[in-house]
Amino acid sequence: MKFTAFVEYNREPERIAATRPAHRAYLQDLLQQGRLVLAGPFADGSGALFVYDVPNEDEATKLAANDPFAKASLFRKVVMKPWTPVFSNPLHLTPAL
Repeated sequence: MKFTAFVEYNREPERIAATRPAHRAYLQDLLQQGRLVLAGPFADGSGALFVYDVPNEDEATKLAANDPFAKASLFRKVVMKPWTPVFSNPLHLTPAL
């Protein structure tokens, strides 16, 4: 089952930048495990969107809570919702690393 996490960041750009390598390594690990579908920050730096592929919402909530950004108290708010993808175009999801 897919779950979206709509995340608002605390406005601490220096701490976010310092924690970003661990955050991205964590997400890369989830991606390789097949538990992350996609992830990326909003262009204005206010937060990010994550889509997890896990059996239930408790598992998705645990993944968000174990993110290095969450552990560093950089997530101000997380809204988790079940999500059913209907359409997608992989040509529009090229990573901007």
